[in-house]
Amino acid sequence: MGDKNILVTGGAGFIGTHTVLQLLNEGFRVSIIDNLDNSSEEAVKRVRELVGVELSKKLEFIQGDLRNKDDIANLFSRNKFDAVIHFAGLKAVGESVAYPFRYFDNNMIGSINLYQIMAKYDCKKLVFSSSATVYGQPDKIPCVEDFELKAMNPYGRTKLFLEEIARDIANADAEWRVILLRYFNPVAAHESGRLGEDPKGIPNNLMPYIQQVAVGRLPELNIYGHDYPTKDGTAIRDYIHVMDLADGHVAALRKLFTTKNIGCTAYNLGTGRGASVLEMVAAFEKASGKKIPTKLCPRRPGDATAVYASTEKAEKELGWKAKYGIDEMCRDQWNWASENPWGYQGKSN
Repeated sequence: MGDKNILVTGGAGFIGTHTVLQLLNEGFRVSIIDNLDNSSEEAVKRVRELVGVELSKKLEFIQGDLRNKDDIANLFSRNKFDAVIHFAGLKAVGESVAYPFRYFDNNMIGSINLYQIMAKYDCKKLVFSSSATVYGQPDKIPCVEDFELKAMNPYGRTKLFLEEIARDIANADAEWRVILLRYFNPVAAHESGRLGEDPKGIPNNLMPYIQQVAVGRLPELNIYGHDYPTKDGTAIRDYIHVMDLADGHVAALRKLFTTKNIGCTAYNLGTGRGASVLEMVAAFEKASGKKIPTKLCPRRPGDATAVYASTEKAEKELGWKAKYGIDEMCRDQWNWASENPWGYQGKSN
């Protein structure tokens, strides 16, 4: 696979950087395009540092925006890409409810532009970053890939619409091979403590929020919803280590290159186990030795009670299975947080 050239959109982001690291370690050549809307070029520099001088020669970074077709076309005119991993997009459920147009513009228009340019340049292998939000509040759990899809918020709907568009493209042209990866809740960080999640502004996801409370950047953790019908009243999610997720993308790429007639196929990437918000808080307190003050708040619109994955399909067809549990997730999250309390930029910015 070492001669394969992969375009990674949104590759400077949280999941993107960890996946690019694994791709380079596996010998792929990688180009990142990222508009740095919620990411940092410092993260790309750290990927280079972690893989070393030789492998970093196989990495190119371009600051560009998928909403600008010329940015994508320029890239494809200079490179022959064998496949695309498409991460780029906004991802906060609550923000999407408040600002749906931002999500349609970023996630939908950028992606449609990308698909069109891929077709024009005859690059028809795609790994798409989808989400467990496409299941909405499932009638039963664990979520299986053939469940009815019914997103509950604009963010989830953009992922669902983009899945449908990918299916239509694959139906229209048999040369396309598309794998849709439905992530559950990515957390943790690279074991080195050099790469991790560094959202701009107040975090929308649980673990970066806990981490910022632990290092003193935020006073307390807001727990949204404490009256759910669960064992401790808080919502249940399937948390997955970002390095497991990165390995899932490498497995999906291998599948694209070695299997014909994939069409458009979806796989869940999760652990297959649910953990409540309070369980994650307790595990983080244990890993960090810090007490996390909490404040109970009303439920957020668009949030489901309990969602976790069935992972059998990915295990069987991709040969992939999550290796890490909650304790390792919290250990690596705390390692990143304690090494980089103010993220990539440090406190001065």
